[in-house]
Amino acid sequence: MIARAIVVGLCVVATVWADDWPHYLGPQYDLTWREGDILKRLPEKGLPVVWKTKIGGGYGGPSVANGRVYVMDREAEPSTAKIEGNPNFFRAEHPGNESVHCLRESDGVILWTHTWLCQYTTVTPYANGPRCTPTLDGDRVYVLGAEGHLWCLEAKTGEVEWAKDFRKDYGVETPNWGWSSHPLVDGDQLICVVGGKGSAVVSYDKMTGEERWRALSSKAPGYCPPVIYTHGGKQRLFVWHGEAVACLDPENGKLLWSIAYKATYGMAIGAPQLAGNSLYIMCYHGKSALLQLAPDSSSAKIGWQGNFQLGLGGVMNTPYIEAGYLYGCGRRGAYRCIELATGERRWTTTAPALKLADADKKPSGWANVFTVRHEPSGHRFLFNDLGEMIQSKLTPEGYTELGRTLIIPPDQPVGRDLLVWSHPAFANRRLYCRNDSEIRCLSMAMK
Repeated sequence: MIARAIVVGLCVVATVWADDWPHYLGPQYDLTWREGDILKRLPEKGLPVVWKTKIGGGYGGPSVANGRVYVMDREAEPSTAKIEGNPNFFRAEHPGNESVHCLRESDGVILWTHTWLCQYTTVTPYANGPRCTPTLDGDRVYVLGAEGHLWCLEAKTGEVEWAKDFRKDYGVETPNWGWSSHPLVDGDQLICVVGGKGSAVVSYDKMTGEERWRALSSKAPGYCPPVIYTHGGKQRLFVWHGEAVACLDPENGKLLWSIAYKATYGMAIGAPQLAGNSLYIMCYHGKSALLQLAPDSSSAKIGWQGNFQLGLGGVMNTPYIEAGYLYGCGRRGAYRCIELATGERRWTTTAPALKLADADKKPSGWANVFTVRHEPSGHRFLFNDLGEMIQSKLTPEGYTELGRTLIIPPDQPVGRDLLVWSHPAFANRRLYCRNDSEIRCLSMAMK
């Protein structure tokens, strides 16, 4: 049976948020949409647009709760920086503001906006906006900006309850591509990946912002969200920072074990996935690994390590595990199914990463596909960086495409391409997605 990323008290929360999408990866942190009464097939003409609202740039997807939608963005000021050398690592100062917007779910009207001055120091070509999806919890929303500004806001009004500044508070440098680890609510605490000596992961009292505990050291915090799974009958916190994978007791931050596994360029992005006693991780440049955990979580060891021929080395997406097989988008847009126990590949297709008319071409080097499971139908909704949503069936025997439609135009320049790299959200039989100029709400309700 597949273990799921479940925070303390989630059984209660899941009932309350049944039709919402209150944070990254969905209401139960498992990439699954559980609503019924949706369209059985994507219409050829596209999904009906309920509303669309102008916003600024950003990679962070929207979250939806209690009749409201939350999304972050950035408004940049003119920059005089000229890229020198490799653009993927060129850093400079870029003036501008970051914001979080609260929109009415029914019509997209902006109810409030909280804005702060934020000069970006991240890698220049990707300095377009925040990376994190807002985290909703009761009457509060937690947002983390690319330069380490952490805010706790009153969800209805946007009033500031408390705030932190990672760079000032912990003396750490902004990661190359900005802070991207989505904050995690666990009971009465908020857990964040920060970085630095002794502060790679930090827990705060979610109501007051008072620090509860801090743990681990890491020069590069990585970009991977912390996750909590029930394993061995107890809650365990798994953190993959830029240098190692670690398991902690979420109550006090006590380290249970740590395995050195350095992510290429610190690019640990996809959330670790647990199935039984196996924990799967993957990152850039074809790198992946399956960790074998002791039944009581007291220790772990590497079972196998992937490469360009073995495993699934994806970059920006989180894969999912089902019945002993792992599915997700790997290097250069290659969508794969692999056998979890061995890392051997069952099949590979680039179809989800390409337009139908370009089926005979190769995807771009950074091609990405997000995956969301729809539990009632058994279908999988795939979102490529061309702004398309694909309805599919995925099994160990192969990939079957059932339909596709454009949901939002890609408008972020990446090399010679225009792409969209933000994760969508599902709530109340609707789809929410954003690019660098607007956020859209589309209906998926059965007529």
